[in-house]
Amino acid sequence: MLGLVAVVGTLFLMGRADVRATLETQALSWLMERANLRASASADAGEDEGELLAMAEPEAIQRATATNPAELNRQQANVAYWISRRYNVAPEPISRLVQEAWTVGHHMNLEPTLVLAVMAIESGFNPFAQSHVGAQGLMQVMTRVHHDKYEIFGGQNAAFDPVTNLRVGVQVLKDCIRKAGSLEGGLKYYVGAANLVDDGGYAAKVLAEQAYLRQVANGVKLPVTVSLPQAVVQADVPAAPAVAAKSGAAATSPAGVQPAASVASEPAPVQTAPARRVEQVAMLTGIR
Repeated sequence: MLGLVAVVGTLFLMGRADVRATLETQALSWLMERANLRASASADAGEDEGELLAMAEPEAIQRATATNPAELNRQQANVAYWISRRYNVAPEPISRLVQEAWTVGHHMNLEPTLVLAVMAIESGFNPFAQSHVGAQGLMQVMTRVHHDKYEIFGGQNAAFDPVTNLRVGVQVLKDCIRKAGSLEGGLKYYVGAANLVDDGGYAAKVLAEQAYLRQVANGVKLPVTVSLPQAVVQADVPAAPAVAAKSGAAATSPAGVQPAASVASEPAPVQTAPARRVEQVAMLTGIR
């Protein structure tokens, strides 16, 4: 029946030139409209692509601070992946920083895990971090104090280049350790607490994070949720026997061991160190 209807319709149209011309005109108009729409879409896409091509810069990849983790050795890769998960950062830029920490650390005779631990505590691996007193970048170097160190890298804005900030920060850390005569003392200088009773637990946190990174580098499957010790305030006067260091609260060491101490009814007076006194101390010490 359908075939018969089609044949009858075709014969009818063949006999009616006016109807046939109308149908052909409508079909042609529809086809031309569709063709114009496709051409317009192609022109828009080509214009967008042209704008992007006008900004093309094949050398941009050279500015990227990134390395394929597969190019690292086993120790470095273990550390890079662990840091990536712990601090919610991409493994490629972290791999580049791990690689640089190993190179610069060995050159400066500092453990790479110490360099990475300082970055972790200082900025959480945010290359654009800035403190309220002006410490900037991954290792929170006081740029205006150490502006001379950035000159060979092109100026103070290099503080926001992750690799440059790492290199300058390692030099500052090395100077602090040399001046203090010990790692713990150097970390106290680095955080700007050289003239204070204590560093608010800064060194303990850095050394705890370094201990974790060492374990990870050696292949230990350490959870990324491991915690750092709480800030500890040291007493300003010698503690009497069987008196706790901090209002009866046991201090946690980097290894997670709590020292035995009984609770005194009236704890000795303590001097609380602010989290950071970098600006004031930097002017006194010339270090940070």
